[in-house]
Amino acid sequence: MLKRTDLAVFLKKALQRSRVVALVGPRQCGKTTMSRSLVDISGINYFDLEDPASIARLSEPLAGLRDLKGLVAIDEVQRRPELFPVLRVLADRRPLPARFLILGSASPDLLRQSSESLAGRIEIIEMSGFGLQEIPAKFNMMQHWQRGGFPLSFLAATETDSFIWRKNFILTFLERDLPQWGIGVPAVLLHRFWTMLAHYHGQIWNAAEPARSLGISEPTVRRYLDILSSFFMIRQLQPWHANIKKRQVKSPKIYFRDTGLLHQLLGIRTAKELLYHPKFGVSWEGYAIEEAIKAIKPDESFFWATHNGAEIDLVIIKNGKMYGIECKYTDAPQVTPSMRTALDELKLIKIAVIYPGTKSYELHKQILAVPLTSIKKGISGIFSIKS
Repeated sequence: MLKRTDLAVFLKKALQRSRVVALVGPRQCGKTTMSRSLVDISGINYFDLEDPASIARLSEPLAGLRDLKGLVAIDEVQRRPELFPVLRVLADRRPLPARFLILGSASPDLLRQSSESLAGRIEIIEMSGFGLQEIPAKFNMMQHWQRGGFPLSFLAATETDSFIWRKNFILTFLERDLPQWGIGVPAVLLHRFWTMLAHYHGQIWNAAEPARSLGISEPTVRRYLDILSSFFMIRQLQPWHANIKKRQVKSPKIYFRDTGLLHQLLGIRTAKELLYHPKFGVSWEGYAIEEAIKAIKPDESFFWATHNGAEIDLVIIKNGKMYGIECKYTDAPQVTPSMRTALDELKLIKIAVIYPGTKSYELHKQILAVPLTSIKKGISGIFSIKS
């Protein structure tokens, strides 16, 4: 298993400054492995809410938690939302004998609905599978793009093993995980919808066509999309609205947050199949967008598009400044009319064109060609040129 040093350091600092820290992310992304470096999972300070023994120990939550000292970890906390008021009581003690690390597989927005009683006491950290900035040089970018970042998929011995793991992950998620979380959607129907979304990857969302194809209502289709988004499977990238003359797109774009799952649902088994697949361009776009968001950690992120055809794949706000990112699978990126329009109308500081090359260089005084591998340095690596 690869070490995730930067995330571990950030998590430890969060636990020093906050009484309760929530580490949230999809199933199988490595949250439990991360917690093992901080808490002995065989000891009394660790609770797994999918384990009957842990559930029994928390049958009386206040009695089960109040005498513990040091760091206490509670895994799959979204299964017991009634724990949050108890954690508020325990986090308000002075002196503070214990801090709490809670792990969840639901999105921050979903978790906040249950944790309102912890307002001002909880810090939420989002975790995903391996990011490109976390994998050592001995692994190549193509393997990461094709297999995705889930540890057991990325590190599988063969491409076939990785593909089968992702297939089983999807089935388990639909047939076991969602029912356990109280979501009563037929697994077969949601699997059809998820597969359909793979063909909408990188497109502006319109509920009408999927609703017609599945024979269900548009509100139901939107609910299915929100379910997959809430559990970190799909990113709904919202459009940027500015008070300008051009008519702008106002519906979100749909992206798979893990390209390995996208490729599994598209039936792409190998890197060669990916490069010859009709969806490889939008797959690269989603991959580059997701990796840029992981590395930069923007304050806000959007896309921008007008009905006249001008668009920017990703618009980010970081430290009060606005930047643009375009994602092109090409050896020689070029300045497009859309980029010039975005610079003028959105007043972007710079635009980075992310491509699969090896050198950074200027295309324009405000437009840079940047290899995807440069995102390992975050915003400074993307929006600067090496001297």
